[in-house]
Amino acid sequence: MSAAVLFTSLAQAQDQQQMKPEETEVWQPVPTVVTPGKSCGDAPSDAITLFDGKNLNEWVDAQDSTKPAEWNVANGVLTVNKSKGNIRTKKSFTDYQLHIEWKEPKELTGSGQARGNSGLFLASLGPGDAGYELQILDSYNNSTYVNGQAAAVYKQTPPLVNASKPVDVWQTYDVMWTAPRFNSDGTLKTPAYVTVLHNGVLVQNHTELKGPTQYIGIPAYRQAHGAAPIKLQAHGDKSEPLSFRNIWVRAL
Repeated sequence: MSAAVLFTSLAQAQDQQQMKPEETEVWQPVPTVVTPGKSCGDAPSDAITLFDGKNLNEWVDAQDSTKPAEWNVANGVLTVNKSKGNIRTKKSFTDYQLHIEWKEPKELTGSGQARGNSGLFLASLGPGDAGYELQILDSYNNSTYVNGQAAAVYKQTPPLVNASKPVDVWQTYDVMWTAPRFNSDGTLKTPAYVTVLHNGVLVQNHTELKGPTQYIGIPAYRQAHGAAPIKLQAHGDKSEPLSFRNIWVRAL
C-alpha cells in the first residue's frame, strides 16, 4: 500500500470515529404500513386480489378484451377451459410482486410438454402466446427440455433447481417482476428481470430476460411497450386441464 493510500485510509477512519451515531440515521420518509396476510401465501393489505375463489371479475378473454373470461370456477378453484382460450387481467402492470397457486389434475396423461402444460405470462403483449412466459408444467419425474420445464423462463432460462411437487398437490409461484424499459426511439433501455420462488425455493434469481418468449427462434426486444396485463394460458395439449387459486398482485 502506498503512503498516499495509507494516509487517506487513516484520515477516513479518523473521520468515522468523529461522527455521531445520529448522523447516519434516516427518519423520513416513513415506510407505508402494510398488514401481512394471516397465513403464509395470504394476500397482504395492499394487494390486488385477482382471484379469490368466487369469480373472474378481474379477468377477460385474452383474444377479445370486450368478452368476459370463461374458465370454470367451482369450490373456490379456477380450472382452465381449453375451448375458451387464454385469459388475461383487466388491469395492466409494470413492476410487481405476484402470488399464484396451481395444481396439476390427479388423472394426468401424456409426457414431456404434453403433461399438464400451461403458462403464466408475466406481461402479455397481445392475443395468442405473445409475451414473457414462466412455464407451468408437471415436472415431477417428467423429462423434457430444461428451458421448458416448470419454473423455466420458457425457451430462455431453466430453473436453478427442480422444486416440483407431484400431481394433485397445490404448488406456488411467488414472482418479483421488473418490466423492461425503452428509450423514446423504441430501443431497449433496460431489460426485464424476474425472481421466482417455486414452492418456497429460489428458482430464478434476478434473471435477465432476452426478450419476449419465442417458441421458434431467438428472443429479442423487437417492439417497445409499457404496462401490460398478466395472462394465463389454455395450452393446446390434450392432457386434463390444471387449476389455480389464491392469485394476488402488488404493484411496485
